Amino acid sequence: MATPLQVHTKRRDDGTTVVMAAGELDLSNVAEFSEALGAAVRTGRDVTGVTPVRVDLTRIEYLDSGAISVLFEHADAINVLVNPILMSVLTVSGLDKVTTVAAPPPQ
Repeated sequence: MATPLQVHTKRRDDGTTVVMAAGELDLSNVAEFSEALGAAVRTGRDVTGVTPVRVDLTRIEYLDSGAISVLFEHADAINVLVNPILMSVLTVSGLDKVTTVAAPPPQ
């Protein structure tokens, strides 16, 4: 059974906007993610100028090409923290060539 998508946006004390997503990100919910990320990018640009939006995907278990396309659409305004399991997918897609894509340090 698919894990439902949860998306939350918050602004840190330093002014950085963070979009956090958890679950599975696919065709059934990519519009919700796209809307949240687009709003965060617009708000982040209005408030903080060049500060990129942090996209925290460390709790995403699966993402499809639609989700990757959304990340590419906003690549100039985001940096991505990704679940290590998905790092190779984003590297193969070339997203790491147009924005920062990183896995969190091991705990």
